[in-house]
Amino acid sequence: MKNRRMFWQIVSKIESQIDAGRYPVGSRLPPERELAENFEVSRPTIREAIIALEVRGRVEVKVSSGVYVIDSASKGQATPKISAFELTQARALVEGEAAALAAVSITDKELEALEKTLEAMENGDEPEVADREFHSIIATATRNTALLYSIQHYWTLRESQPQIVTAYKSVCSSSVQDRLEEHRRIYLALKDHDSQEARAAMHGHFHRLINSLFEISEAEALEEVRKKSNETRDRYSLTHLVG
Repeated sequence: MKNRRMFWQIVSKIESQIDAGRYPVGSRLPPERELAENFEVSRPTIREAIIALEVRGRVEVKVSSGVYVIDSASKGQATPKISAFELTQARALVEGEAAALAAVSITDKELEALEKTLEAMENGDEPEVADREFHSIIATATRNTALLYSIQHYWTLRESQPQIVTAYKSVCSSSVQDRLEEHRRIYLALKDHDSQEARAAMHGHFHRLINSLFEISEAEALEEVRKKSNETRDRYSLTHLVG
């Protein structure tokens, strides 16, 4: 499970090489195969690293051409600000269909891998890593590279945009058992090769998640109102005159 974090190490190494001038703006990075050999990692790890670099505004992927280094000054333009609500809605739409598609083609080996991620979540063994692995296995089981790319991209957004990281951390830390049960329902639907139930289970997972985000957002808004009210009360209080 720890290897799932390996791509972030590759991101750091490539960014360092870009900053050092080895790959100047406008230059093309070496092919995926060559990068995998240079860093002694798998090609899927390189793909995830490239997705992360693209999200961070360091490179641009041009179809049938390659991966090109772009001006880091355009970083803010390359990645528009996305809210946790927007990301969750998008994930629900895409991953719901991915689960339905995966139910048809998922293998026994992939089901075994899914079960191991559930055990990791239940045992508290890097549950966030296990969560990502769970969804990644399903994406892979679709046998659709475009879907796999999209879902990996969503996870990179989740782990790289501060406002989303904070929002998800609050939700996940307060609903460990709910998350486990929802993932188990998805797993059982996939094991039964039931596309309709797999889609419904995935939608149910994200429905609970987005409602939890709303609850936390509302609680934070109320706390902010209460704080401002107290500040105003203190400012205009006459207690010192009538005390």
